[in-house]
Amino acid sequence: MKQTNVIIMGAAGRDFHNFNTFFRGNEDFNVIAFTAAQIPDIDGRKYPAVLAGDLYPEGIKIVDESELSELINEHDVDQVVFSYSDVPHEVVMHKAALVNACGADFIMMGGKRTMLKSTKPVIAINAVRTGCGKSQTTRRVVNILKDMGLKVVSVRHPMPYGNLAEQAVQRFACIDDLKKHKCTIEEMEEYEPHIAMGSVIYAGVDYEAILREAEKEADVILWDGGNNDTSFYDADIIITVADPHRPGHEVSYYPGETNLRMADIVVINKIDTADNDDIEMVRQSIREANPNAIIVDAASPITVEDPSVIFGKKVLVIEDGPTLTHGEMEYGAGMVAAVKFGAEDVVDPRPYTVGSITDTFKKYPEIGVLLPAMGYGEQQMKDLEKTIENTECDAVIIGTPIDLRRVIKINKPTVRVTYDLQEIGQPDLKVILNEKIPNIKK
Repeated sequence: MKQTNVIIMGAAGRDFHNFNTFFRGNEDFNVIAFTAAQIPDIDGRKYPAVLAGDLYPEGIKIVDESELSELINEHDVDQVVFSYSDVPHEVVMHKAALVNACGADFIMMGGKRTMLKSTKPVIAINAVRTGCGKSQTTRRVVNILKDMGLKVVSVRHPMPYGNLAEQAVQRFACIDDLKKHKCTIEEMEEYEPHIAMGSVIYAGVDYEAILREAEKEADVILWDGGNNDTSFYDADIIITVADPHRPGHEVSYYPGETNLRMADIVVINKIDTADNDDIEMVRQSIREANPNAIIVDAASPITVEDPSVIFGKKVLVIEDGPTLTHGEMEYGAGMVAAVKFGAEDVVDPRPYTVGSITDTFKKYPEIGVLLPAMGYGEQQMKDLEKTIENTECDAVIIGTPIDLRRVIKINKPTVRVTYDLQEIGQPDLKVILNEKIPNIKK
């Protein structure tokens, strides 16, 4: 029988996982290429042979998504597998139309073929969009499980921006591990908070190998999802975080709506800063899409090191990069702090940007006056540092999950903003998990 020729559309994460769990070693399929989107500087590389397996001794090329049509026609491609997240439903269907117009099938893989089973209980924490507050929800759940006397090991959604073969399985237990694995700012933002809590977190490329390592030291595996992707692991409890600052997005983005429909618990976060009508719109969406889900209301109150650095000053506000770019958030914790603590003005960084930071604003003009903490590589981190240095402001507000001052030089007065999840009312996550955990122990 003729092999089925396949292209996997991705962004250096879900695409590699779909390949590893279904296509690697599968002689019925021939994967021609991965296409790359969302993440800079991914295209032009290869998925290495050591990870691709015996059927691909030369590895598999990674090309820019703009070449998709040409690749389909050139290689007589039968199927294109869509494998990245945080995309509007309409955009997904535009891509489907393009693929179908070229004569190929457009495939979206489900959990039956891609979710790995663990020997330990698994709790998955997902979101309907990037920037909903999944990270602080994850930290809250880690603390609850630790208080129950359980050893928790987290596994983070992939961010393999470096050498893929070297990043197959990564374990982070101390700050030095961030340097050891040559982490970008985006990676540090996700791993460092776990390390600060005294917790272990894994990440990488080969998520079955990662799972087997994590199981060796865990009572419970915690899936710490990225973007709004679905869990790579078959979870016993699924918690999905929704954001009333973007009402309607919970049922209009892929695969965020999938996460909403699969959830056992839905956390409506940020209700302290959202409009009541928007909160109720999200609540109604949850009830219609998943009437059996338990809804938990929550806030993410901010803490500021020294409010006097902000009051009456012209400030530059730095926010989490992915939240502002493909997450499409108009503001984050840094802007909340600027308003709350009386900044005179928020300085527009766009006249002062350099290099890849300039390119980021061209690609995502809706970012406005906020500076995304982009740092997908050493050069981009240098561009970020230079942009901050160039910007004419009195002070810098750091609204990212890590202390940027540790990884780049900032030659201005700075203040860091942090935030944690705070449930409002009952039942809260502690009550729910104390009830559910005894029923899932394996």
